[in-house]
Amino acid sequence: MKTRIFHPEKENNAIEESAAILRRGGLLGIPTETVYGLGADGLNEDAVLHIFEAKGRPQDNPLIIHVPEAGWLERYCEDVPEVAYRLAEKFWPGPLTMILRRKKIVPLRTTGGLETVGVRCPDHALTREIIRAAGVPVAAPSGNTSGRPSPTTAGHMIEDMDGKIDGIVDGGPCSVGVESTIIDLTVTPPRLLRPGGLPLEALREVLGEVAVDKAVTGKLKEGERPRAPGMKYRHYAPKAPVTVVIGSPERSAAWILGALGEKAGVICFDEFAPLFEGHLVHRLGAAGDKAAQARHVFDALRTFDDTDVEEIYAQCPDESGLGLAVSNRLKKAAGFHVVDAGSGLIFGLTGGTGAGKTSALQALEDLGGVILDADAIYHEMLRADVSLRQDITASFGDVFDENGVLDRQKLGSVVFADEAALAKLNAVVYAHLLPEVARRMAGHDLVGLDAINLLESGMGALCCRTVGITAPAELRVRRIMARDGIDEDYAKLRISAQKSDDYYRENCTDVLENRADTPEEFREMARQFFIDLIKEEQQ
Repeated sequence: MKTRIFHPEKENNAIEESAAILRRGGLLGIPTETVYGLGADGLNEDAVLHIFEAKGRPQDNPLIIHVPEAGWLERYCEDVPEVAYRLAEKFWPGPLTMILRRKKIVPLRTTGGLETVGVRCPDHALTREIIRAAGVPVAAPSGNTSGRPSPTTAGHMIEDMDGKIDGIVDGGPCSVGVESTIIDLTVTPPRLLRPGGLPLEALREVLGEVAVDKAVTGKLKEGERPRAPGMKYRHYAPKAPVTVVIGSPERSAAWILGALGEKAGVICFDEFAPLFEGHLVHRLGAAGDKAAQARHVFDALRTFDDTDVEEIYAQCPDESGLGLAVSNRLKKAAGFHVVDAGSGLIFGLTGGTGAGKTSALQALEDLGGVILDADAIYHEMLRADVSLRQDITASFGDVFDENGVLDRQKLGSVVFADEAALAKLNAVVYAHLLPEVARRMAGHDLVGLDAINLLESGMGALCCRTVGITAPAELRVRRIMARDGIDEDYAKLRISAQKSDDYYRENCTDVLENRADTPEEFREMARQFFIDLIKEEQQ
């Protein structure tokens, strides 16, 4: 079969010819605001059967019928409740499917053998015109091969359906990106069967109490019949196995970084993509932008199918607003293989010599925090991590002695006179250090990360807050002289070679200035500072 691609903006008869495919029992790919659908006449059992055949879809998986307006509800549904019209007035056209009692005109093949039918009015003017022109409700599941991620562009549909169906209407990319929200109005209270492009909170504003079906957060039991699309089967799955990591964005990013194998792919929030350099990464959108995440989630799942990626790790948003739909799609793609990285707090501390970072870390430790010293971890790795030593040797030659001990003077002679060489060394070290630091964070509710190069290394991305410890230069000079037994000129020279306080003010999320007379006084000041930050983060 040759699949015709319609471009209505360029073809005068595209709408009528597309509608004619539906009227004669053919299959048509149609655009909606959520995903592209595989459409057929929902009243024609043979046409509906061809949908299941083209998708490879189990026939107990119900289909949704699409109508151009709420006035069509009475044609196909019995005893339409008043609340259905209230929902339609507020949310149609839009990403909302209502489950209602079917009229006998709607075949059981369309409903998956159920006495109910899902109905929605898509927010895509072109598709509504085609439905009106066809004069029949259009049964249309997502237009992908069953089990694959749903298509959000005509190109995605062509990948899965070219040669299998009569036509595909190119209506541009989908604006929402996840399928419609499905609400069952045949039960009391109404029950959410599938989260989607309309948030649960919006439904509750109209309906009051809304129950959430257990299939939203877990698998149906063997033998249970799905009451709506997407409830029973492993949907949206790429070829490589997926692990979904929940928890705060920083903790989920740290968990993934510590777990990555050589051939792993990553789905992550935009802010954390630089952490996974060297791996195939698909960005979902910013951690706080759930609308972007909804648009990108299926693209993300499709990204890896033509690659050699053997496993995929995905950051997951919280379940408020559209996050519930994004979370649901990711977890279904993973077959509900979910890891909880926790929501503990990670504070990164940095600052110049003599500013009082040690006292601030002790204050965090007083509050029950675990302190990780990035520099100490690096030196430990130099002794124990064979792969780090091999990578340094490959880049800078034989700089380790026969006992595996680094000749610092030899390496320093190579890198400290050459900025490019120093940048190369840092890149090698950070590539090994970040995953190790991330692994050591696991399981701790409160972590203080001590890192001179917190921001330059990328470790700051693992922290909920980055804290720059600063102090007036004259105080730092006196502290360094007393602590290290050096003269004033040398103390000033050391400070002048370090970053200014302005650097920390501009680049850290928070700054703690140390003007205390004693380390004990500053430690107490820092303790209260961290108590306040913890309260802010937990609100």
